[in-house]
Amino acid sequence: MEIVLASGNLGKLREFESILDSCPLVIRPKSDFGIPDPEETGRTFRENALIKARAASRHCGLPALADDSGLAVDGLDGAPGVHSARYAGPGASDRQNIAKLLGRLEGMQSGMRSATFHCVIAMVQHGEDDCPALFFGSWAGRIATTPSGSHGFGYDPVFYLPEFDCTAAELGPEVKNAVSHRARALEQFREWIRKADFPSDILNPNNGEES
Repeated sequence: MEIVLASGNLGKLREFESILDSCPLVIRPKSDFGIPDPEETGRTFRENALIKARAASRHCGLPALADDSGLAVDGLDGAPGVHSARYAGPGASDRQNIAKLLGRLEGMQSGMRSATFHCVIAMVQHGEDDCPALFFGSWAGRIATTPSGSHGFGYDPVFYLPEFDCTAAELGPEVKNAVSHRARALEQFREWIRKADFPSDILNPNNGEES
């Protein structure tokens, strides 16, 4: 079964390919079809994941898989949240987003720097699918005062993990792909795919609510 992955983020593409390597799916990037980025007008990760999945499916006529993820910092009332990728403005680089985040947190005590990465993955059979498959993952840590590490992407260089005593960008890909918010959501997806009765049950899940 072919499915389009509605993402142009190369870091995400690498993580999806690695984590879903054993899935019985042919996963094709949206660049194969020239799918444009839709306007992400949702107020939640769930809404934006569905916007991206449905737009991709409408464009190419295949089932689509999309993720929306971001960082929520307690001391900033959950910001940058759904605006994580464009926190410093449209087209902002990872470095610019990190610089803005650290500037907003400057002088804050460590207790205010706790943060959580959230990920929602949506899968739709077609653009008008009203019974999407939804999978959720989260990853708790706190924001470091300075960036460190060269792996990963996004806010990984400042996302400090006490259990590893390092940032997400200092973890090797094999470790990150086992414990991250995206890994946890994709593990749910992979388990669901494994149990599905092809083809009738593949896109009729019962897990559309976050636990």
